[in-house]
Amino acid sequence: MYAPDRDQDLRWMQRAIDLSALCPPAAGAYSVGAVIVAEDGTELAAGYSREADPREHAEEAALAKVPPGDPRLTTATIYSSLEPCSQRSADRTPCTQRILEARIPRVVIAWREPSLFVTDCVGVEQLAEAGVDVVELPELAEAARAANSHLGLS
Repeated sequence: MYAPDRDQDLRWMQRAIDLSALCPPAAGAYSVGAVIVAEDGTELAAGYSREADPREHAEEAALAKVPPGDPRLTTATIYSSLEPCSQRSADRTPCTQRILEARIPRVVIAWREPSLFVTDCVGVEQLAEAGVDVVELPELAEAARAANSHLGLS
């Protein structure tokens, strides 16, 4: 499994935050960036919210760029500027489920999802319960929130 040092985690998370700035702002959605990094430290894929579809999430966009079942995913890390969602509308798969189905063993986030749209996001808890190593980088939370100023978050 890819086990970068803290500086590498911070660098990849900054890349995810930079991607979140590319999101078209939407009144009812967060602007999020995600990067999937292989065990050897190379970028496998990246994406951001609403990249190809108005309802697309960042993790969903990044995962769509890697062939399903790609063995590199089982030793990769996904960096997401916001906690992966734990629930979505009935016709969309939550990002936590997508990450678990891809068998990604490590998830790094900058901040937990506030209760703006979902009362109690439990993405971190679901991932941890499934044995995923979840790392939070609170020192980058403010930078991740900045891409979401359109939502009036403080």
